[in-house]
Amino acid sequence: MTETSGLEAPGAEKVLKVALLGGGTVGSQVARILLEDADALAARAGARLVLTGIAVRNVDAPRDVELPRELYTTDAEKLVAGADLVIELMGGIEPARTHILAALKNGASVVTGNKALLAQDGAALFDAASANNADLNFEAAVAGAIPIIRPIRESLSGDRITRVLGIVNGTTNFILDAMDTTGAQFADVLAEAQRLGYAEADPTADVEGLDAAAKAAILASLAFHTRVSLEDVRCEGITKVTADDIAAAQDAGMTIKLLAIAELITAGDGADGTAAEGVSVRVHPTLLPRKHPLAAVHGAFNAVFVEADNAGSLMFYGAGAGGAPTASAIMGDVVSTARRIAAGAPGAPGAATRALPILGLDAVTTSYSIGLEVADQPGVLSRVAAVFAEHGVSIETMRQTVDGAPGLAAADRWSAGGRAELRFVTHPASEAALAATVADIKNLDVVESVTSVLRVEGV
Repeated sequence: MTETSGLEAPGAEKVLKVALLGGGTVGSQVARILLEDADALAARAGARLVLTGIAVRNVDAPRDVELPRELYTTDAEKLVAGADLVIELMGGIEPARTHILAALKNGASVVTGNKALLAQDGAALFDAASANNADLNFEAAVAGAIPIIRPIRESLSGDRITRVLGIVNGTTNFILDAMDTTGAQFADVLAEAQRLGYAEADPTADVEGLDAAAKAAILASLAFHTRVSLEDVRCEGITKVTADDIAAAQDAGMTIKLLAIAELITAGDGADGTAAEGVSVRVHPTLLPRKHPLAAVHGAFNAVFVEADNAGSLMFYGAGAGGAPTASAIMGDVVSTARRIAAGAPGAPGAATRALPILGLDAVTTSYSIGLEVADQPGVLSRVAAVFAEHGVSIETMRQTVDGAPGLAAADRWSAGGRAELRFVTHPASEAALAATVADIKNLDVVESVTSVLRVEGV
């Protein structure tokens, strides 16, 4: 804490110097709140929060929020050195990592929304915070305005969380929701999302699932008190989801969502004869029944389910992005952190207290929806079904549509080049068995192609 913080003056109003790194959409809203609501924030935090500067790359760049020009600086290093509390909203790995570590080593607490950095290097940041009696808070890193980090980190700390699953990326939810509503193809809806500002010019991090994977790593680390990095997350995006997949889901009374799923799995017998636990974390397009609460999350909104032994199932829903909503989450962390500093309380402990193994997909039990294009001839269905049986995978439902010449009898369609589409939904089975089933089905001479493979939840 800097010697000019004001905390040393008995009877005087306590003052905390706040440095803001990043003046973009969210940073500008955070600065606005700090300036406009200064008195109310002081009352809630127990100290006056003085914004000492906003570090940006270009002080003259146009901005949506009008703020005093003298607050802007390009010298982030000097700003951090004089701060009691640093708000990092630069994004990316560097120089954000360097500035956060410098702040923590100075004893200043940090509030950040940097999911990529936390997922990649959270362990080093938490260690630095703990070593210097500082806080590292990050409510805005996962689901925008939705309060999900603090409930998992604090409210459920006395419970045993077994599963976290949810929609944590607004861009992909907007795209899949629009495909479901309009029947349009992925590329067309992506272009519309970019036009409306829901998707970046380079949407790779969103549509390939990387943004959701970073958030899944953070949620898993907190929920299971073990360190999970981005590399531990099995990730699959939505670029292969077609209008036909959406239509088939609708026909089955389902919808497709990109879900982040983190779960505690009993992996077998431990060395002492007890059940051994491990953690599985994955992101992928998922079929959900339309009656499932997550199926009703539309547009760019987010929602997260948490399942715990005693609390049962909890759902958190709200705006997953946007300047003002995300700034709300940032400011919640700021007030909480300032209150702790003003009271002279010790810094919050890091998230990891266990070292559970990270399990691959082979340890996961799930259901699949598998779409096939096959020759429309007798015996095809029995041959495909035999492959499922060979691997011990039970079929729950099967649908068939035919793409042959109209008016032909069933026995004549094969000679006319007829094709059929088969869609299977399996009962829960191991990922290993399901993957082997799909691989062997691809090798059948009557199978033209495997058109889609989607996992199913909530059935």
